[in-house]
Amino acid sequence: MTITIYSIKSCSTMKKAFTKLDELGVSYDFHDYKKQGIDKESVQRWIESLGIDKVLNKRGTTWRKLTDEQKQAADSDVDNAIDLLIENTSMIKRPIVEGQLVDKNQPILLCGFDEDEFVAAFL
Repeated sequence: MTITIYSIKSCSTMKKAFTKLDELGVSYDFHDYKKQGIDKESVQRWIESLGIDKVLNKRGTTWRKLTDEQKQAADSDVDNAIDLLIENTSMIKRPIVEGQLVDKNQPILLCGFDEDEFVAAFL
């Protein structure tokens, strides 16, 4: 199983995700996009699969601190939203879990932490 978790290490939701994956015996790599950044191709892939409304976290303080013009630009054009997500990785909903379930021969892409969804995906 090749799984990568994209998030921010200090996020409380991440701690829940790490704990659940450890309980399920899932090995994973961690990509801290606050420290390592994120590439445009990954963000585009997530949005194409999950939708902008799922990936873009509008409930956080980073979104609230944007100017009205920035918010309007993100709402009106996905490419603008992607650029904002790359510049402000804190606006990416956490965690993004992506990889390949080797034993099931299927790709996996989860956004946010839902314990039941994690159990269903990895059992």
